[in-house]
Amino acid sequence: MEETSGRTVVIDPVTRIEGHSKITLKMNDSGRVEDAHFHVTQFRGFEKFCEGRPFYEMPSLMARICGICPVSHLIASAKACDALLAVRIPPTADKLRRIFCLAQVVQSHALSFFYLSSPDLLLGMDADPTETHLFGVLEKNPELARQGIRLRQFGQQIIERLGGKRIHPAWVVPGGVSEPLSVENRDAILAGVPEAQQIAERTLEWFKSVREKFREEIATFGNFPSLFMGIVKPDGGLTFYDGKLRLVGADGKIEADGLDPANYAEYIGEKVESWSYLKSTYYKPKGWLDGMYRVGPLARLNVADRIGTPRADQELAEFHELQRTAVLSSFHYHHARLIEILYCVERLAELLEDSEILSKHVRAFARPNAFEGVGACEAPRGTLFHHYKIDEQGLIRWANLVIATGHNALAMNRSILQVAKHFVIGDKLSRGMLNRVEAVIRAYDPCLSCSTHADGHLTLQVELIGPAGEVLDEIRS
Repeated sequence: MEETSGRTVVIDPVTRIEGHSKITLKMNDSGRVEDAHFHVTQFRGFEKFCEGRPFYEMPSLMARICGICPVSHLIASAKACDALLAVRIPPTADKLRRIFCLAQVVQSHALSFFYLSSPDLLLGMDADPTETHLFGVLEKNPELARQGIRLRQFGQQIIERLGGKRIHPAWVVPGGVSEPLSVENRDAILAGVPEAQQIAERTLEWFKSVREKFREEIATFGNFPSLFMGIVKPDGGLTFYDGKLRLVGADGKIEADGLDPANYAEYIGEKVESWSYLKSTYYKPKGWLDGMYRVGPLARLNVADRIGTPRADQELAEFHELQRTAVLSSFHYHHARLIEILYCVERLAELLEDSEILSKHVRAFARPNAFEGVGACEAPRGTLFHHYKIDEQGLIRWANLVIATGHNALAMNRSILQVAKHFVIGDKLSRGMLNRVEAVIRAYDPCLSCSTHADGHLTLQVELIGPAGEVLDEIRS
């Protein structure tokens, strides 16, 4: 729904994203956009829910943060608990966690690309909003819709085979995983790999065939200089599970490398804006605003020297031909997402064929040996941190979650302003104009249920609205 009040345009809610939000566009006297805000309107506050709970419950509890990417929270939380135990998990458990993580990325990226964004790409940015959904895609291109459903199913079935259920699994535990992989489940997953890889490759070719239709969007969808951040392997390769943080500038040159995720608070600052429940982060050495960076698929491909599997590395080389520096336009998140799907399918097949993957030794047991632990991984939407402090009884006394969507908060706000200034004219609004403002947010694929853990002095406002829409009472905390 769009509302125009005076010189303000409100898009409420933002559609085809995970969670609740709205966009406010401020117009000047000439009917042009002069400011824009992306408001995250829900608040959950999982950090406070955790206080007083035994640390070993945290992975299972944290999986409940989100129904789209529960595995990412499960893994980051378990890694934080590994740090509290001060243990090295068994090699097979490490590989199984990686497979779990890769399956999560496949299903989440498939949801983002096929279900949420493909209506814009297939039907066009100016299409009737009553048709821009998966059923509209099914009617226009049945094969594309079916492939999207099948690819997401492939990832979800792996999660179910390993974790026992597709949503909120509790299989990853402090010290490893709770159960080893069976021969039957390994073989069943491997049997689905060829089809999944074919779908990923066909979709990449389809996307590249339609990309040229969106030159104007590519030029304006978050196309500006920024830093990019992601976790890389020691050799600079792409990873979702473990490694060190690297930041790359808009020129493609490394800004910082080898940063220990456990020390994230030394170089990542967090700030709360008065108009959103979403925390915004920034790179401390650059300061607020100048320290804006992006995370997620686009950032990961910008910071990595290589991907590490044959077909995905071919696609990465072609991806970097888009721009001599770092690839800057956030429209290219879609392209990067598809390349990552291809990598995940290739890589999980390699891991499943490892000679140790069926080992029964999948968990290390210990008591807490530290009072503080940080776990980090690459969630589908970007870098994720879980940071816990416990007391002598092993109870959580403090927790902080730094979510991928929060890392992108500054960039998303700047992106909607750029898009709105280019497309939106206040005295003759159209669906296509406003849909493009929403579409740039969809490119980032924010997960707002994950990310609404505001910290600081954010005011909570509750309004009592009467039947005619009037404000009867208001409380601010």
